[in-house]
Amino acid sequence: MNNETMINAENMTLAEIVTENIRSAIVFEEYGLDFCCKGKRPLSEACAEKEIDIQKVLDDLNNLSGSNYGNQNHDDWQLNFMVDYIINNHHQYVRRMIPVISLHSDKVASVHGSNHPETLRIADLFLSVREELEMHMMKEERILFPYIKELHAAKENNIELTPPPFGSIQNPIRMMELEHTSAGDALYQIRKLSNNYAHPDDACNTFKALYSELKEFEEDLHRHIHLENNILFPKSIVMESNLL
Repeated sequence: MNNETMINAENMTLAEIVTENIRSAIVFEEYGLDFCCKGKRPLSEACAEKEIDIQKVLDDLNNLSGSNYGNQNHDDWQLNFMVDYIINNHHQYVRRMIPVISLHSDKVASVHGSNHPETLRIADLFLSVREELEMHMMKEERILFPYIKELHAAKENNIELTPPPFGSIQNPIRMMELEHTSAGDALYQIRKLSNNYAHPDDACNTFKALYSELKEFEEDLHRHIHLENNILFPKSIVMESNLL
């Protein structure tokens, strides 16, 4: 983070910090700070709520190494490009991993459920996440995202925008954000049940793979929701307001 951002980071929201430097998500994941669904809170408030020393967080943000992780500046992207990026990266990742994680969670619950009853609840929770995300992505790709592309095209080509059947874009966005929160809460419960994805000593290879997959899945969903809740959706609302 640059010096100016570091000076103000304490009073910036989690979303603003990650929007300026997506690599900040690494630090927030380590401290369990929700920068996507609850990203509109100031860093100071989020740290106080979890009783985390904010100075340690600020130091870690300042000491982020210069890796290639997330080196794109998403805030500069055109909305149509961001829509395609979300579909081709995050949506495709979800579709690829859901059947794998479902298979592993069911197998682990069947084999280890008697000794580790938390795996039964984890399997049930992931099933609910699967069902919600599959329907959620379909609604985005068939309704919301095409309209966002229409907004972009109307702005770029200076053409009149036809009002959508759902009234304002704020209506489907409100629903998408509620569904983001629901999926995020379910994965947070899975993380707690799994003790932050720490497998027990008697875990088989499938058990170990499941927890690794769930951890990666949650982290990807956090970045996915951040792009939508904190960048794509607010910019789309402003664009629609300007055009209509």
